[in-house]
Amino acid sequence: MDVIPDEEPGKQFVLTHHYSRSYPVAKVQFGLYDVSGRARRLTGVAVFGVPVSSAVLTNPLPDLRPFSQSVECSRFVLLPECPGNSESWFLSRCFRALLSDGVRGVVSFADPVPRRTASGVLVMPGHVGTIYAATNAVYAGRATARTVKLLPDGTVFNERTAQKIRRQEQGHQYAQEQLIALGAPRPRPGCDPAIWLREALSAVGARNVRHRGAHRYVFRLGRTRREREEIKLGLPARYVYPKCPDPEPAAP
Repeated sequence: MDVIPDEEPGKQFVLTHHYSRSYPVAKVQFGLYDVSGRARRLTGVAVFGVPVSSAVLTNPLPDLRPFSQSVECSRFVLLPECPGNSESWFLSRCFRALLSDGVRGVVSFADPVPRRTASGVLVMPGHVGTIYAATNAVYAGRATARTVKLLPDGTVFNERTAQKIRRQEQGHQYAQEQLIALGAPRPRPGCDPAIWLREALSAVGARNVRHRGAHRYVFRLGRTRREREEIKLGLPARYVYPKCPDPEPAAP
């Protein structure tokens, strides 16, 4: 396991193998490598980064400074061919590296809502955070329920991405191309980005899906159990881990 110094290899791995087909704002990314061949090969990526709101970190970890003492594990993906226990081994090594850099808390989410493409192909079965439960994370309940836009390829077009288009912020071109690839018309010169977005989502057949909220997990990092337990939790710990994904959303 090593830090991936150049963002691009880890980003491309995540875009290829993670069900979200998206890459977040990263603080640091770690790579898991297969070194059995002549050249080592990337087989897993963990991305720790900056959530859209500091409250994602300060609500569960109120005494830690967000983005430096606390971060979000925003992507964690390994190839299916990785041997048993690779996930827990990789995650523990990531936490060790983060702790040495002053990070004391990590928040991660598991999305329990199954998703299919418009043609009915299951692309995401729904995750309950089994690896987080197996590595003794604190289960802190669900995040806020919301309505999400589901695209025909089964991916979620989230509100942060939509805002990039409306405000023409950095990354809006990639978001626009995502919709264009699904059949949306290219924006006309001088058009209102918000109007184009509304028309583009309609053109590709995006639909609203009610999401009950992702499962939230919290890791307190420390060299000893006492150091870990000294870190205050801002949300009540739930002592029963979720076991099953949510029911599939109803067809439109």
